[in-house]
Parts: sequence; structure tokens; C-alpha cells
Amino acid sequence: MKVFLADDEIVVREGIRESFPWEETPYTLVGEAPDGEMALPMIRDTNPDIVITDIRMPFMDGLELCRTLCTQMPWIGIIVLSGYDEFEYARQCIQLGVREYLLKPINATDLRTVLDKVSGQILEERKALEHAASLRARMESGGKFLKEKLIGSLFSDESAEEDAGNVIRELAGMGCPVPSPFYAVVDAAFTPIGTGQEAASSLAETSGGIVHTSSSRTGTRLLVLGNTQEDAEEMAYGFSSSLARELERCECEAIRIGIGDIVETPEEIYRSFKTARHIRHLLVERKEEQTMILGVREMGDVADDSQVSAIIGEAKLYMSQNYTNPNLMLQDVANAVNMSKSRFSTVFSQQNGQTFTEYLIYLRLNKAKELLRETATKSSQIAREVGYNDSHYFSYIFKKNTGLTPSEYRAQYQNQP
Repeated sequence: MKVFLADDEIVVREGIRESFPWEETPYTLVGEAPDGEMALPMIRDTNPDIVITDIRMPFMDGLELCRTLCTQMPWIGIIVLSGYDEFEYARQCIQLGVREYLLKPINATDLRTVLDKVSGQILEERKALEHAASLRARMESGGKFLKEKLIGSLFSDESAEEDAGNVIRELAGMGCPVPSPFYAVVDAAFTPIGTGQEAASSLAETSGGIVHTSSSRTGTRLLVLGNTQEDAEEMAYGFSSSLARELERCECEAIRIGIGDIVETPEEIYRSFKTARHIRHLLVERKEEQTMILGVREMGDVADDSQVSAIIGEAKLYMSQNYTNPNLMLQDVANAVNMSKSRFSTVFSQQNGQTFTEYLIYLRLNKAKELLRETATKSSQIAREVGYNDSHYFSYIFKKNTGLTPSEYRAQYQNQP
């Protein structure tokens, strides 16, 4: 079970990171962040099973992080950390779907107990979903089979686009809440087909009716619903990222995922599908070896390699000019290049070979190394100059990435080019 930690108190993060016997347990700490806004893209990158989050944090507090995760990634188990005076916040989190909460200060024994409880719940739910997927695969008729066929008809070349409204109404009559202000289509191809289709269907079951699947000759197609354009886009990218990792976990190969336009009417769903299919075909033609998820920069326009490269170049220039700002967030850079957070995060990782967070750390540590080699400035001051308000966190990040503390690095490399 992969665990992610979000807490603005360095002492709490260090305590959980250093004092909990991770190596002796079935849990791995895959990342940490000092606030919810920084945590969110990192959670998408690391795809944890469990997130531990404080309630009161700057920029995006724990309550908002919980709300976002429960909406966009409901398969993640959430554990909330709170103080005695924050019970009302904890109660609100539990109403959102948070699994457990721990009162500060916490110890290793209590944390292990809660982790075991939440991981047990997750495993039981996965077994139930696998059983449901197995039953669904054996069904040759009935409501679920008809629902998938109806969903599939929205993506059929033979179906008239004017029939889409009737299909949506028929699905609603079956108790399937498909009518939505916005739609996006995801077209995924993979092998082996059967294993991947079951994985996609099981994952969609956890979305709370936001994602609906339909099997295809090459894999699966997904209809994603959203209350706003940004909501539909965020869900499409978030779900596609999780699907890619789930397919890899199931040992599927040749995974190609295309994300179509965000559209507003049932009649436009087929257009979204055509865009998603076209993008998925481009991935096959380019014979990319890695799993890749692509979208469009503007609705109706497929972003070609040169355009995407220019966008990422613009983003990297912006980051090189602003990395010393300790409040620099993924949202800031995404806004600078006119992309949504989720789309920018995905495209940046694909084009740059590093996530946004990894590249930001690279820029900051590269400058920190230069200052350690060429100046006598204290490491605490260097931390502030490269964008870290917390010198302890800077030292942790520095050692994690270089294998040396700042002082050890200075002693070894000072006055060297």
C-alpha cells in the first residue's frame, strides 16, 4: 500500500517519515507535501492507495483536498490528522467520505492501527469490485449489459448524432444518471483486452456514477461527466492517469489513451469520441513505447509535437524565472501557458520526462548546489534564496536527491566547477 502525507508542519512530517517503521510494514511512503495545492499534482503523479492529510494548511486546506480527492479520486483512502479543537472540521471530512481521523500528537502504534484498518477496507472493496466485474463479464443480458450497449451506441459511426439525446434519456429512465452539463470521452486501447476491460470497469465503479464504460474491439471507451468544463476535464485526466496505472498493474501492454474535447450536449459526444480516437491512433502511428495520455490544448484542435514542445518550453522558461518564489504552484505555471492544471501536469510529465514537482526541485537544487560551491552563504539563507521557507525541509529534499546534506556537499565540492 502506497501512502502520501500532506501536512504544513515539518515536525509532523519528519515524525511520521522518520519514526514510523515503514520497512517493517506493508506500507511505503511515496511522497509528502506542505499544503494541499502542492499535494494534489504529486498525488496524481504517485497514485497512492492512502493519503494522510492535516486539516489546517495554507493555500489549499485539508478539507478542500479531501473534497477534491473524494470527487476526482474516490478510490483513495483518506486519513485526516486533527487537533482537539478541530473536531468540526474532522466531522465534515468524514461526511465527505474520509475513512478515519487521528488526533495529534500521533504515535507509530496508533498510525499503524489506522493504516491497517483503512487498508483492510480498501482490500475488501477491491475484492467486491473484482467479484462484481467477474459477474458482469458473465452477463449476456439484463440492465447492465443494456446500459453498456447504450453507452457504446454514443460512440458508433453508424448511429446518428441526433439519436444521442434519446440514448441519454433512455439511460436516465433505467436509473443511470447520465444527463450532465458537460461530457468528455476517453478512448483506451491495450492488450490483453479482457483483463484490461475488467480493470477499467472496476475502476469506473468507484467513480460514483461519474465515469461509464463501454467495451470496444481494441479496449474500452469511457464517458466522463462534469458539472463544469474544468470539472469534466480534471476528471477525464485524473481517471485516465489512474486507468493507465491500473492497466500497468494488471500487466497490460501497448496502452494508449486519448482524451477528447469537453462538450456540452449529448449530440456532441460523438465529436468528443472522434477526437479521442484520433489522438489514440496518433499514438499508435508514432509507436511511442511508454504509456501516454494526450488531450487537446483548445477544443477541436489537436496539439502537435511542435506546439506542445513550444508550450513546455514556455512553461520551463516561466519556472526558471520564478522558482525562487516559495509560493510557486503548478496552477501558476498552468495559467501562464493557458492550460488546465490536470492537462498541464500530464503533458509536462510526458514531454519533459519529469513531473512538475521534480523539475521545480531540480531548478531549486541546481541553484543551491551552485551557491554551496561558490559562496560561503549559510545553508538556511540558501534555502530561502532558492524558494524554501523551511530550511529543515530544504535539507531533507537536498539529501534525498543528492545523497548528501548541504554541508557535506559544500565540504566535498566547494571551489569546484
